[in-house]
Amino acid sequence: MPERKKTTDDPRDKQNYALRATPFRKGLVVTLTWAFKLCMDLTVEGLEYFPRQGGVIVAANHVTNFDVFPMQISLPRPIFYMAKDSLFKNPFVAMGLRNVGAFPVDRKLGSKDAWAMNHAREVLDNGLTLGMFPEGTRSRGEGLRVAKTGTARFAIEKQMPVIPMAITGSDKFFREFPRRNPVKVVLCPPILPTPGETAISVTDRIMFCIAENLPPAMRGVYKDVPKGFG
Repeated sequence: MPERKKTTDDPRDKQNYALRATPFRKGLVVTLTWAFKLCMDLTVEGLEYFPRQGGVIVAANHVTNFDVFPMQISLPRPIFYMAKDSLFKNPFVAMGLRNVGAFPVDRKLGSKDAWAMNHAREVLDNGLTLGMFPEGTRSRGEGLRVAKTGTARFAIEKQMPVIPMAITGSDKFFREFPRRNPVKVVLCPPILPTPGETAISVTDRIMFCIAENLPPAMRGVYKDVPKGFG
């Protein structure tokens, strides 16, 4: 089974990062799916747009750390995530994260973290699903923030589709327990970069698509579509 290739002197290459759905991951997803059904009434729309095979990028809005759960539970394929490196400081947590497909990025470096960027490329090269939050950080209910162009750059470089995903309701987990709070996941038609298209243009297409499927209060800087856009 594929694992992260050790090709650099980066200390992260001393660890193995799974590029497959490990037994640990499969068991965890089943457990979390059961657990979250106790507090979440999940509705998924647009699943027909998600490819069943081949490299693909899923780009979602990011309100809370809980977003990753409805994001993964709603899809039939495992998602591999870029996560902030501070989450990997505890060795036991790090081992779990590596086994569920997460890999660390130095937030101070961002897109200049060559190791993280190369690992993301490897995820796509192995025909897997790369999960991205284009905003780069949680919006904390303040509406969509200006997105970074990393997601679009991967799509342009690898000529792979981006599936925009709008998540609503994840910020209300457990607030009304034992009542289940509604969570809605909407997958949009794939966005493919056109020849010569810039990363900024692709990013705007992704974010306006996400915004269109969010309540107006969550659309933030992408609330108003420029005249003539698209």
